[in-house]
Amino acid sequence: MNVIEVKDLKRYFTIYKRPPGITGIFKSMIKPKRIIKKAVDGISFNVTKGEIVGILGPNGAGKSTTIKMLTGILVPTEGIVRVNGREPFKNRIKNAMEIGVVFGQRTQLWWNLPLRESFDLIRTIYKIPTEIYNKNYKIFSEILELDRFIDTPVRQLSLGQRMRAEIGASLLHNPKIVFFDEPTIGLDVVAKQRIREFIKRVNEKSNVTVILTTHDMGDIEKLCDRIIIIDNGKIIYDGSINKIKEIYAKERVLVVDFEIEPVDFELTMGRVIKEEGTRKHILFNRDECSAPELVNYLSAKYSIKDFMLKETDIEHIIGHIYEHKFK
Repeated sequence: MNVIEVKDLKRYFTIYKRPPGITGIFKSMIKPKRIIKKAVDGISFNVTKGEIVGILGPNGAGKSTTIKMLTGILVPTEGIVRVNGREPFKNRIKNAMEIGVVFGQRTQLWWNLPLRESFDLIRTIYKIPTEIYNKNYKIFSEILELDRFIDTPVRQLSLGQRMRAEIGASLLHNPKIVFFDEPTIGLDVVAKQRIREFIKRVNEKSNVTVILTTHDMGDIEKLCDRIIIIDNGKIIYDGSINKIKEIYAKERVLVVDFEIEPVDFELTMGRVIKEEGTRKHILFNRDECSAPELVNYLSAKYSIKDFMLKETDIEHIIGHIYEHKFK
């Protein structure tokens, strides 16, 4: 069942450009120069219940604009967007009751109040029954360790503590869909791991649909099976991480430790890109030869002590797509 339906969605902004100088001021008053910025330019996709989907793209690609239309913050210029069967911008209150939102750079908590009081206010706003609130708080507190700072004013929380509190607050009312915009930005390794585990657990236990925008490829690899890449307001890829690796990660590196340094080393497949004594890093294309074929070739000619296969990581692949576009 599709919980999010997007068809030919567009969002344009009008930017007024003024020429420099005093003359430019008067010219812009009489005949302003308008530029149409196509932030989102005709994207279409569906998300089924329980999916975790990562939305990626360089800065200014249209990710945040898309999220804002899905949450009802922005009105589309054209196209269709439905969340839980509703048009978000026409049903903002009902839509808000069924979604959770976390923006890494903004807070939904009350800055000067202790976290406990912020949670109490959220309980009142969403009319959360006491039984559900207590149950959710207990679960979230155990995983996110909220009790350690539940009575601390939000303004005094560290970034990691605040993000854990934000994520817990966004899920108190049992939303069907949660939107995370940069949920691990600026966090240390331990905090990132705790938040990723929590998101994964909520998704698996409650079948909550998760939409995630991030520049952290660790978030994508740990959480998402599907990614949507947006660039210049258009979708340039929509599919699984495994598929994109099959398309782009054709080159692999075989790291081989030889018993002794080979004399007159010859290689008919692949090429040596790095040497460290008896260790050689051999780059090869999997379409031209397989790792077992390369290992068999080397072991037939030289004495091998150990070897290791290194795959191309997702960060390298996504960076390549940003630079060269998806073809």
